[in-house]
Amino acid sequence: MGTLIGHVIPGIGFFIIGLWHLINNIKLHSLNPKSYISLPFFPTSKSKYLELYFMMGCSSFYILLELVFGQIGHHLFDSDGAIRSNHLRNFEHAFITLWMLVYSVFAKILDKHGRPKSKYGLTMTLAVVMFCQEFLLYHLHSTDHMGLEGHYHWFLQIVIFVSIVTTILSIGYRNSFLISFVRSFSILFQGVWDIVMGIMLWTPSVIPKDCFMIKEEYFRVRCHTKEALDRAKALTTLEFSWYLVVFVVLTMFLYMYMTKLYPEKAGFEPFVKYDREHEKIEDNVDTKKKSVKSDLLDTLIEA
Repeated sequence: MGTLIGHVIPGIGFFIIGLWHLINNIKLHSLNPKSYISLPFFPTSKSKYLELYFMMGCSSFYILLELVFGQIGHHLFDSDGAIRSNHLRNFEHAFITLWMLVYSVFAKILDKHGRPKSKYGLTMTLAVVMFCQEFLLYHLHSTDHMGLEGHYHWFLQIVIFVSIVTTILSIGYRNSFLISFVRSFSILFQGVWDIVMGIMLWTPSVIPKDCFMIKEEYFRVRCHTKEALDRAKALTTLEFSWYLVVFVVLTMFLYMYMTKLYPEKAGFEPFVKYDREHEKIEDNVDTKKKSVKSDLLDTLIEA
């Protein structure tokens, strides 16, 4: 992923998914805050699974970009079949995206064939594993992330950790709009920071003073002195704070705009009405099964 394109493309994907969830969660809560309930993904008027198809397509394309298209003229493996050390990062990035593909595929399967009472919890558990995998692979990255690039990735790990925590909480607190709101924002901000990293680390004209780009196993930023590196890291910290403030403000404006656009409606039924009906049907079936078993036991006792 050590290129501008390698950060910007997944960043755009995270940004779109995060914004989509943010808009839909605000809309659902605005229409009926008393019966709000979160969803793992949101349908569109044209397709119920368009969001999942988008994730499948983007993740498949990025895996091919990391391991096929981006490696034309390069060899990923040595003659003995071992992965070359300078390409370990490509496999790590591909595995991050692979989990997104796994999540989106099983989210659709569970929605179509899973039990109503358990499919939401299982889907969100897959999302937790996906974010944990992403966090661990960034934290234990094979590439040396001690310099300026490491400082950018350290901030990215903070945002991913917020996604992990809020996703875990959303399993037990499905009615909490605040948890879903923060989770959606964290996914959006992952995308923002990925895009910022791609631009700031691989665009020569915006590299900090007294720092330069050099090609080692890939292009990376180095600084002439420790003072220059410390200054570059301090600027990155200010940059993160600035982007966080800007997008928090924009998100609050979005919230206020959408609450006016979608006023509360009495008797509004959220998307999960279908699931609730199936839960009731399943409960009735279970009750009938218990009744039949009880009658059979009574018959056996009388005999």
